[in-house]
Amino acid sequence: ANLSSLWNYGALLGICLITQIVTGLFLAMHYTADTNMAFSSITHICRDVNYGWLMRNIHANGASMFFICMYIHIGRGIYYGSYLYKETWNIGVVLLLLVMATAFVGYVLPPYIGNSLVQWIWGGFSVDNATLTRFFAFHFILPFLIIGVTILHLLFLHETGSNNPMGLNSNYDKISFHPYFSYKDALGFIIMFFMLTTLAMFSPNLLGDPENFTPANPLVTPPHIKPEWYFL
Repeated sequence: ANLSSLWNYGALLGICLITQIVTGLFLAMHYTADTNMAFSSITHICRDVNYGWLMRNIHANGASMFFICMYIHIGRGIYYGSYLYKETWNIGVVLLLLVMATAFVGYVLPPYIGNSLVQWIWGGFSVDNATLTRFFAFHFILPFLIIGVTILHLLFLHETGSNNPMGLNSNYDKISFHPYFSYKDALGFIIMFFMLTTLAMFSPNLLGDPENFTPANPLVTPPHIKPEWYFL
């Protein structure tokens, strides 16, 4: 009964995942995985497709929101000893790696690919259509794998139960999830969605890289390569 708002972030991560998948599916309907058309297809989405700019901005900034919630979720787990529940924690680590992989292969879709990728990932001697198609396929498939691992994460969580700030594990102190925590999760969702839509509408490029607004040249490495903030 003494769970703080720090326990909201698991539910918020679920909402973030659903938001990313839904907006991603809409974007995939108009995206072209071709080195000559990828950049212009994103321009087409933002300028010509109804509310395409909003879908793209929410999807791009939703990745940052996802990682903000995830790092807070991990920090809470470390501080309050959630890592003692080994199965749940280890599956959470797998989820983190999957989300980072999904974010990376999605980040190169404009496309923006550095020199560090080896030939077998490229699918040839240089970055070409095969590379972009592979990364798009990975970016599309991995979120559904994340859903499966998330369900496994929740199953183990329900086996052990969540920990709490007091470190107690007594049935005497437990209360029902609804309405006490479902309302708290709903409030957290409203606040997070307000922040995300505000960012997407008024400052969509705040967390983006200027290089993403330049058509990529697969034979030239950009002079200033830096990863997204959540990879730092």
